[in-house]
Amino acid sequence: MRKCARALLAGLAMVVSVTAPSLAQTLRWSSAGDVISYDPNAQVDSFTQSVQNMVFDGLVRRNKDMAIEPALATSWEIVSPTRWRFHLRQGVKFHEGQPFNADDVVATIQRQIDPGARNKENLSAVTGVEKVDDYTVDLTLRGPYPLLLNDLVAIYMMSKPWMAEHNALKPGNASTGVVTYASNHANGTGAFKLVSYEPDSRSVFAVNKDWWDKPQHNLTGVEFRPIASNATRVAALLSGELDMIAPVPLQDIDRVGNTPGLKVVENPSLREIFLGFSFRPELHAAPGKPNPLLNVKVRQALWHAVDLTTIQKRLMRGKSRTSGMLVAPQVTGYDKSIDVPLDYDVAKAKSLLAEAGYPDGFKVGLACSNDRYIADEQICLAIASMWAKIGVLADVNVESKTTYFPRMDKGDLDIYMLGWASLPPMDGYSVLQALLATNDGNYGGSNPNGLSDAKIDELARSASTELDEAKRVDMLKAAFKVTHDEALYLPLHQQPVAWAMSDKVDMPQFPDEYVRPWFAHMN
Repeated sequence: MRKCARALLAGLAMVVSVTAPSLAQTLRWSSAGDVISYDPNAQVDSFTQSVQNMVFDGLVRRNKDMAIEPALATSWEIVSPTRWRFHLRQGVKFHEGQPFNADDVVATIQRQIDPGARNKENLSAVTGVEKVDDYTVDLTLRGPYPLLLNDLVAIYMMSKPWMAEHNALKPGNASTGVVTYASNHANGTGAFKLVSYEPDSRSVFAVNKDWWDKPQHNLTGVEFRPIASNATRVAALLSGELDMIAPVPLQDIDRVGNTPGLKVVENPSLREIFLGFSFRPELHAAPGKPNPLLNVKVRQALWHAVDLTTIQKRLMRGKSRTSGMLVAPQVTGYDKSIDVPLDYDVAKAKSLLAEAGYPDGFKVGLACSNDRYIADEQICLAIASMWAKIGVLADVNVESKTTYFPRMDKGDLDIYMLGWASLPPMDGYSVLQALLATNDGNYGGSNPNGLSDAKIDELARSASTELDEAKRVDMLKAAFKVTHDEALYLPLHQQPVAWAMSDKVDMPQFPDEYVRPWFAHMN
């Protein structure tokens, strides 16, 4: 009997010795909000796309230095100014075993450019896709386009047989409420497999041992948990329940950084935070009355009334960079001479309102998410208080990004907060074609509120086909100059990136804020 007990204990010890390292190398991380959908075409949220990138690969990708390199395409050439040919990687399999080939690329691109895809703007230059042979495809373009590879970084390849089996060949759309099997399930070729997904609770990932690439991590799995409460999220990190939180609340950076066994990693982000305006005839907050936001003096008054210095010092803890345009200095098209915020001047703001015919101010809706950007809710409340000083009464509404962005996409908001990192191209053209150009089905995919400027539209179309880089950049800057002078948006700041993690975790940080666990190591 004793021999059996000793044998049983020895067996259990062996099991523990084998399984413990595996458990220790499961990266457990958290953020404030959950993915919006696992359907790659259902949204344009870069955080969601970051999590999806664990599961899916594109034809090309960004490497550790953020340079574009081959992924599921091994090479490509320009057949003509409007036709690019891609040669596909052979021997690749999707997580459920389907072989990757040209049919999958054709189905994916057709799904991407479908009018029902929420993120169709991410590949707006492409008009069609053709199979040349089992491992060669051609993409056809509207015209010469210099940023095709940049755009393809975020176009994730899906299995045609899998989509057909689950009636998901057409895209989902979180903004219009279209849900498909792909909304809650994923079958990619990426470094990690989605094992389970419980919305607003957790996503569990296993390592794809058959990944076509050589793994650069030592993980055995990943678990992502959205935790809306900053205090709860930080407490979970401090207790060892989590290995990493991204981002760490700014007010907790010093406390976490001074805690033995933890570290904080900080770097500049590409993401600019700003307010957008409704250019519709009337406001939701004041139906039946003309929209004051259509007057440039009103928009300038609102800008003058925002104390950006106070927001930067108090709410952003000195970590942000106050800005006057919609792209960060690292992004192509940035111009220091344009990046000039309007001065905080309450008297000037009141004067402009009076000149515009609103000496007593007006009522307007102000909407923000509360789980997408750093201190987003607090910033909205602070701005409402600042605007009250000039007689503008902001009816503040804050909500989770899962409901906030669909309402924004429908044009249901008067003034709204938005962040933009110029992804996927990391180029100012992302802002020009998505936010500034008129929404016409091809351009303006994230411009739902009636903004339309003929000069900007002309610049967007010209820049899309201009192969002379200097001329193209001048076009971007010209559009940003109009945006600034007409106060078409109200820039706030460039957001910082701050992650907190166990000192046993080695995770590189990237300016696009993507979490890339395939580069992670756990000791």
